[in-house]
Amino acid sequence: MPVVVWADAALGSDAMRVATATSALVMVVSAGFATAVTPRRMLLALRGSGRLLVLLAAGAATGALATRLAPADLARWAFVAYVALTITDLLLRPGFLRSHARVDSASGSPRPLPASMGAPIGAVAAFLGVGGSVMTVPAMRRAGHTMQVATALANPLTLAVALPATAVSLGVAAVPAATAARVHLVGLIDLRAASALLLGALPVIAVLRRRPPRIPDRTHAWAYIGLLGLVTVGMLALP
Repeated sequence: MPVVVWADAALGSDAMRVATATSALVMVVSAGFATAVTPRRMLLALRGSGRLLVLLAAGAATGALATRLAPADLARWAFVAYVALTITDLLLRPGFLRSHARVDSASGSPRPLPASMGAPIGAVAAFLGVGGSVMTVPAMRRAGHTMQVATALANPLTLAVALPATAVSLGVAAVPAATAARVHLVGLIDLRAASALLLGALPVIAVLRRRPPRIPDRTHAWAYIGLLGLVTVGMLALP
């Protein structure tokens, strides 16, 4: 998000809307690719989650429509506030940095997310452009999953959020400032920015799925918080 807002700063207040839409497309491709290369035994942990996926998609469509109508500054500062609150929650509330009840997806007994969480997660993720994983990874972590499992399962859930959000973004007219700023949009999506981001992301996903790094679980959790912190700083540093 901060990278796209910075790259499309010439769009003024519309840069946030374009960044949210572009982020959704990047998530469709990257989460879809990551899901495709995730071991099937790990994805089986989502069996019976059909209702959750449907509600994620419904919430995402609603959130994507809402962000097109809301003031751009509201979306930006709500994004910063949400990520900052998430970081605070992960640091202060037990269950994230050290999972109490570890669940291995290979054992066949992981605990799925409640379907009732689908609509609110989808709506907030699509409205703010934070990506479903910012909400689903902490929730699955507190359900007892390791970071490796939680981040892997977040991909198909993110895909359920990003697909309808992208569809809504493609169906919206491009912002008037795009022509003068020489930013080529399809709907609200900056395809050049999305392509550049995916060019860096997809090879890394492929390598890490084939050769997963042996990162201690607690270190992985701290790194996740650190990345959220960098995103928050990046958004605050934008003009």
